[in-house]
Amino acid sequence: MTIDMSQFYQVFFDEADELLAEMEKLLLAIDVSAPDSEDLNAIFRAAHSIKGGAATFAFNDITEVTHMLESLLDRIRKGEMALTPEHVDAFLVSKDILTMLMDGHHHGSGVDQAAVESVCQRLKALSQGTAADAPAAATAAPAAAEPAPSAAPVADADGNYHFRIELPDVPQRDVDALATELGLLGTISQETLPSQRVVFTLVTSEGLDNIIAICSFVLDPDDLKISHAGAATDMAAASAQDDPGYGIFEPEKADAASPTPAAAAEAPKAEPAAPAAEAKNPGRRATDKEGVSQESSSIRVGIEKVDQLINLVGELVITQAMIEQRISVLDPIHHERLLNSVGQLTRNTRDLQEAVMSIRMMPMDYVFSRFPRMVRDLAGKLNKKVEFVTRGAATELDKGLIERIVDPLTHLVRNSVDHGIEMPETRLASGKNETGKLTLSAAHQGGNIVIEVTDDGGGLNRDRILAKAKQQGLPVSDSIPDADVWQLIFAPGFSTAEVVTDVSGRGVGMDVVKRNITAMGGTVEIRSIPGVGTTISISLPLTLAILDGMSVRVGEEVYILPLGYVVESLQPAAADVKDIAGQGQVVKIREEYLPLIPLYQIFDIEPNFTSPSQGIAVILEADGKKAALLVDALVGQQQVVVKNLESNFRKVAGISGATILGDGGVSLILDVSALLRSSRQLNADPVFF
Repeated sequence: MTIDMSQFYQVFFDEADELLAEMEKLLLAIDVSAPDSEDLNAIFRAAHSIKGGAATFAFNDITEVTHMLESLLDRIRKGEMALTPEHVDAFLVSKDILTMLMDGHHHGSGVDQAAVESVCQRLKALSQGTAADAPAAATAAPAAAEPAPSAAPVADADGNYHFRIELPDVPQRDVDALATELGLLGTISQETLPSQRVVFTLVTSEGLDNIIAICSFVLDPDDLKISHAGAATDMAAASAQDDPGYGIFEPEKADAASPTPAAAAEAPKAEPAAPAAEAKNPGRRATDKEGVSQESSSIRVGIEKVDQLINLVGELVITQAMIEQRISVLDPIHHERLLNSVGQLTRNTRDLQEAVMSIRMMPMDYVFSRFPRMVRDLAGKLNKKVEFVTRGAATELDKGLIERIVDPLTHLVRNSVDHGIEMPETRLASGKNETGKLTLSAAHQGGNIVIEVTDDGGGLNRDRILAKAKQQGLPVSDSIPDADVWQLIFAPGFSTAEVVTDVSGRGVGMDVVKRNITAMGGTVEIRSIPGVGTTISISLPLTLAILDGMSVRVGEEVYILPLGYVVESLQPAAADVKDIAGQGQVVKIREEYLPLIPLYQIFDIEPNFTSPSQGIAVILEADGKKAALLVDALVGQQQVVVKNLESNFRKVAGISGATILGDGGVSLILDVSALLRSSRQLNADPVFF
């Protein structure tokens, strides 16, 4: 029976993406002058895992690149060659090439074969470089020292070792995968024993550690039997003597019950196999240092299944709200047991809803991890020195928002490196460290997450921004506060860059940043001090799937206001409502006049009042601006499940979504930011979007 290997492609691509991301993270953080051996081993294992998977699926181009990458890494981690910045650059370029090749196989995108050939030649040239001196090699990699002479395999005349590898009872596909992978190390032959077990004979110049790492990709190293094949008379003689088997190998002629002291001394050499196996096959059983079996702590589930589960829980929440509304008219004395049961159901439903929603939450490290490389490359292109720091990478955000926040953050980070942080000589002249500092942080504040991009650069230039705004015809005055001046950079086509580069300066992007964040229900604020630095702060709701809302009634319709925008509600006095010529009505709230937005006019609904003093004014705040929304009455506060109106009907101005109420009716969720932007009264205090 032929197995269709394509069904396993997605798992390989997902794991390869994770390994490449981890490799890049380690490379960017590594100390070139004194690299940590664990980091080098982890980078090597990542490359080797990708090579093994690629060989299994016959992705030969990926196998070729990773094999050369692995060979160079192996020399460095064994101390045969000192790590240099040139090596790190080559490894990062190789990571980009591997990503391109992955996309080619996964999505059918184009592959630059010249770039692939170039990186292969670069890795080959580096791997043929001068080896480090012996003392340095011994210090850098004591684990690579040769075993005792009595235990050492003996090379043949060509400098190759001969190994006999007996496999346990494994499926044929695993045998084929191992044959392909081990064949990359040298010449391999295969035979089948009467017990139907397969035995490989491998002639290679590679060491035992590499054989262990390769085999552990498919099976548990403890199930292997590896010994020295009789390639030469002196090797046969060595094998006939006390051969310890390097701790985990079973010698051809040895008493398993009486391991020699040499065998015990060599036992630690088996340890690298475990992390290699774990990196290659995260779903299989792992073993801790005490030998206790541990099951994998996570499983990989398609996002469509998670979305389906969340939708079902949302329907359950709506059904539960319907039940609560039906029983609200019952006599609590005669129906006490029923009401208690429904109360328990309500609590369980809320707990279930929170647990399911947490499945969609992902750490911000998913976003943050892609910026160190970008900052490094961009700083190099601009001849700047930048230290990149992240804080709060473990802070969680809904997966849907995380994917949409990547592009805005990318633009803000690029702007900070290009416009914010000065050239090294400029920083030194102003008494600063020549290396600028760029910080990306995330933290929870109430029901929101606040993401900040902070640089210690030159800050925003108020005079230049105002001059540019006047040049573009924006209605500004010299007396407007700094906060409003900084918001001008989000105006479409606005840029103060004197030179247009491939990094920025065309006046596009910042308006899109503001628009995208606003579409996610978020806000953007800027704080800047000339000569000190700039902080751009983004506030987002933790999730768009469920929100706490306030129900308001206008005529016979019920609308939902996101609770995060609501400041307070009150019934205005007739004397506090004023008419302004050409600007509509305003309401006085504690010595502050706010625009009054009659919701019934926006949606053409007949209200149940004849004057504003008979209605309710809900004070809203969004994007630093306040307004009073005039409604008939407040219905109550509740948690609602958000349904996408655009995908089920069409986009409606002033509406961000819809929900189903407990009585089964549909209620529209108001887009507060859009309502405030569309209010003509706000023209007296310009806002630029």
